Amino acid sequence: MSTLRLSYWTLSPEAYQGFAATKKALEKSSLGKQLIELVWLRMSQINGCAFCLEMHAKALRADGMKDAKLDSLAGWRVSALFTEREAAALAWTESLTHVDKTHAPDEDFEPLKAHFTDVEIADLSFAIALMSAFNRLAIGMRQ
Repeated sequence: MSTLRLSYWTLSPEAYQGFAATKKALEKSSLGKQLIELVWLRMSQINGCAFCLEMHAKALRADGMKDAKLDSLAGWRVSALFTEREAAALAWTESLTHVDKTHAPDEDFEPLKAHFTDVEIADLSFAIALMSAFNRLAIGMRQ
């Protein structure tokens, strides 16, 4: 395990509080905690953030998600365990996580409209952006 490089949360407390405020706002979203945690876990898998992987898997288990579903998350596209709503959210998560390659195409955005309101799509996009930032901080600072 690597040694913590910098405690970014104490060195830049105002910036960190901004992230915390965004997380708190997302807790009120009609997306639901479980869906948000699911997309955060998928993003953390892609980015390779061990700290976040443990945290989100633990939160999902505590919320009642079955191990079989967690175990198949990386293969969600071919798994029958995920709803169409979850699949749309996971596709959007992957699209934004790899935005340098995907450029967030319409084929990833349009399916969201069948399962989410415009507010929920905005909330989902904020959730993805927030975890992207947290992953980069945790990986970069070796949290």
